[in-house]
Formats: sequence, C-alpha cells, structure tokens
Amino acid sequence: MGQKKLIRFEAIKQFPNVHEYPQGMPGKWKDYFKNDGSLTLELACGKGEYAVGLGRLYPNRNFIGMDLKGNRIWRGAKTALDDGLNNVAFVRSHIDKITDYYAPGEVSEIWITFPDPQLRFSRAKKRLTYPRYLRLYQEVLAPGGLVHLKTDSPDLYEFTKTVLNLFELTVLEDSDNVHAQPEVKQDLLIKTHYEGLDIAQSNRIHYLCFQLDKELPKEKDAVLKQLISERELD
Repeated sequence: MGQKKLIRFEAIKQFPNVHEYPQGMPGKWKDYFKNDGSLTLELACGKGEYAVGLGRLYPNRNFIGMDLKGNRIWRGAKTALDDGLNNVAFVRSHIDKITDYYAPGEVSEIWITFPDPQLRFSRAKKRLTYPRYLRLYQEVLAPGGLVHLKTDSPDLYEFTKTVLNLFELTVLEDSDNVHAQPEVKQDLLIKTHYEGLDIAQSNRIHYLCFQLDKELPKEKDAVLKQLISERELD
C-alpha cells in the first residue's frame, strides 16, 4: 500500500465523522446526528461526492457515505469536516453488512452512484442492484423508501431494468440520458469523480429511481440468471 494511502487510513481513525465497522449503531443514527432528520445512504460512495453534495443541498436531512476503501472515504470526510457539514458521515465497511449498521425502516433513501458495473457474467451477483443486495436494502428501508441508481454503464442500467421488471417493482423515474432532459433535478447535477472519467465511454448518464415495494422471492433469481445469460452471452 502506498504511503499516501497509509496516511489517509490512519487519518480517518481520528475523524469524528468516520465510523469503521461500527458496533451498536442500528436505530441510533438520530442520536449521533442529534436531530430527527431522515437518513439517506450513498453506497459504494468512493470519495463521497454525493453524500457531501446532498448534505449541502438538504441541511435538514442526514447522509452517510458507505464504502470499504478508507483512502477514498478520507476525501469526502475531510471535505465534510472542513465545510462544517454536521449532517454528513461515513461508514467504512462492506455493503453486504448494511443490516449490521441500520435498523429496519431507519433509512429513507439509498443512492448507488457509478458503482463498478461488474460486466463479466460470472460477476453478476456482485452488481449492487442484484436481488441479493436489493433484499438487504429492503430490510433497512422505510415503507415507500427510494433507491436511486446513477451510472454511465448502459449494461448496468439495462440489467437493473431487467431486475425491476422481473420482480414487478415500482419505477418512479427512468432516464437513459439525464443531461438531455429539458430540466435536470438538482440532485442529479451532483458529479462524482467517476462520472467525470466516463469510463464506459457512453457519453450518457443513466438514472433509475425505484421502490422495493414487492416481495423478492429467491425462486426468481434462477429466472434472472437465465435472462442475463441469454443476453450477455449471446
């Protein structure tokens, strides 16, 4: 590990807004933030641009960026501290441990911003909109809670639409080219480091907003596997 990363890993241990594998936090986040504002998560947050950006836009709400890579979290956490954003915090841990840190119904919204699309078929289960992850989100989301996906990957976008259709989940917003819209919501104008890189070279930003308002029976996972194998191995 490079010296810079080591320094940042050590630095976040002293940051009051960074929690590494926190214990005993489910149901306690309002106590931590010292207010009754709703809680939004940014998963696989990287440098935390969305958690910080939303924290600036909505000072009466609370935001947590969650990622495993502490050297990236350092950037967002330091910005939040420097800017006095007391409604922004970070959790360093694996995404699949989400139910260890938040109580049922404690989370109002989840943002998934430019995650690794895991393009290989063999890695499909690692996509953050794969059913096994959606079931975890469903456990912590309040009734009517929202999930937002913002990505430059047309593959991840289409895959997610396949999942939503298969499980008959409610889609509230669907755009295959966000910045081509006549008006763009301020939430969608926040840019991440990875958005600027345009790794997918699609020149488009895709966006979905949906609710996990139906049961997600595991029997349908086999159907999904068949659907994506036909599409992706064609």
